Amino acid sequence: MRALIVEDEPLAASRLAGLLKKYPQPVVVVGTAESVAEAVALLQSLQAAPPDVLFLDIHLADGLSFELFERLEIRTPVIFTTAYDKYALRAFKVNSVDYLLKPIDPEELTAALDKLHRQQQQAAPQFDAALLTRMLQQAQPAREYKTRFVVRVGEHLKAIPVEQIAYFASLEKVTLLHTREGRRFVVDYTLEQLEGLLDPLEFFRLNRAYLAHAEAIHDIIHYTNSRLQTILKPAAPDNDTVLVSREKVNAFKAWLDR
Repeated sequence: MRALIVEDEPLAASRLAGLLKKYPQPVVVVGTAESVAEAVALLQSLQAAPPDVLFLDIHLADGLSFELFERLEIRTPVIFTTAYDKYALRAFKVNSVDYLLKPIDPEELTAALDKLHRQQQQAAPQFDAALLTRMLQQAQPAREYKTRFVVRVGEHLKAIPVEQIAYFASLEKVTLLHTREGRRFVVDYTLEQLEGLLDPLEFFRLNRAYLAHAEAIHDIIHYTNSRLQTILKPAAPDNDTVLVSREKVNAFKAWLDR
């Protein structure tokens, strides 16, 4: 059996691949993708010999995995992997072979693959991606993100609305908040923490040191080794060269193109 893993958490993808190796019948992972864009490209490259099963995380770096079914005609059976609870997924379980809750239980994975073997002669279900997206949105309460940050200015405290923030920069173990007016303040958060507190439609983690608002990206230039250089406004501290790594380029382009 040939499997394709679409998962934006490398550790989760690696763990799933390890569990698949322990399945009694051989399962070969023919590829992994971290975003919708990467998955589309990979599936197109495998058209001559498509995988036997897709393991799809629902939330990816650049959107919902349901978008795959809007862009491509996919006849491969699907097993969803997700952190959503069972209640949220009941409505569309019929649209896949099965779904696995993270962290994936080895016995549940075996049961899902056994079920797939029993269904191999049947046609893959037809997905209504728009309907599945609406169901997911209805099942999950809207997430609330931070609207302001409290910073210290001398002996005073000041609240900075998120709308005034251009980007965050991590320099020498200190995280600085840069406003669109060019002011900067120390905040008591790491960039990893900020990624979970800010709306991902508005902010993108460019690299290990920068997390920027879309409107702070003044220009984008092709750089060496398939990377991109971003010109921020206001300018990065000490005119630092702010690069988007090759691994994040596709997700970055998809984020900009919403």
